[in-house]
Amino acid sequence: GEDHFRSNRSEILGQRRSRKLGEGQEDQRGMSGLPLLRSVWRSALIGARLSRTHGPASCTGLPHTLLTPGPRCRAVHITPKLSNVKDTAQPVEEELGPFTKLIEALGFTGPLKYSKWKIKIAGLRMYTCCVERISYDDLFERCNLSDTLNSWFLVAQLHVWMALVRMKQEGREGKYMCKYIVHSMWEDLEQRGKVMGIESVVLKENMRVMTENFYAAIFGYDEGILSDDHVLAASLWRHLFNKQCEEPGQLEMMVEYVRKQIQYLDSLSGEDLLLTGEVNWRPLLEDNPQSIVKPISPAYNDEGL
Repeated sequence: GEDHFRSNRSEILGQRRSRKLGEGQEDQRGMSGLPLLRSVWRSALIGARLSRTHGPASCTGLPHTLLTPGPRCRAVHITPKLSNVKDTAQPVEEELGPFTKLIEALGFTGPLKYSKWKIKIAGLRMYTCCVERISYDDLFERCNLSDTLNSWFLVAQLHVWMALVRMKQEGREGKYMCKYIVHSMWEDLEQRGKVMGIESVVLKENMRVMTENFYAAIFGYDEGILSDDHVLAASLWRHLFNKQCEEPGQLEMMVEYVRKQIQYLDSLSGEDLLLTGEVNWRPLLEDNPQSIVKPISPAYNDEGL
């Protein structure tokens, strides 16, 4: 009986000990969960306070205005206006229809404001003015250029470039006219070479070299006309004088000549140039090169003749 009593007593004590251990673990679990509950309750209180002042808050207690990215700040770049740039309204590009866009995407020219054959005739006339209304003898003498086909081409391409600069301001019609002016120049150069008796192989090679020089000169002249006189003089020294000019006065004379010709072409009516192509170049030397006299508008009929 004594052994049975001892075994029951030990079982009762073991049950009591297990109950205490279980209660202690539950207390510990409850104590460990209290900080989490306190942090959640604190974030809820903070969110409620912020929502009263800054609007609705997120689950983290931060206002939505702080979480959502705002618009990016754009840096404003201000370019100073150059005083030597002509202050005129640029031509507005006309809106093209889908059919015209398709035609020009295939490499063809769509409908124009004026008929194409009128523009071609005007382009041929303008090229004729570039090669026949210039005093080559005066230019060759004052610039010390040799009387050769290459020198003639260098002077002609300078005036052709000035004509292209003016006509490219006239929209799609002006660009179409520029293509025909350049086309007329190459045909004329080939015919002049044949008349001079140059062999076909040599003429073909010379025209290839002249073509490369022509587009290089256009790039250089464009840079010069948009920059100051130093850049323009350097371009004339490379392309017109072929790097063989040792007189600063000659460069100064040609820079003045180009500037006043561009100024004169800007004073001409674009419509008159598209329909007639008539250009009377100003002389090489003038008493007052800054003066621009408004030219008399040419008379032409409905056919542009």
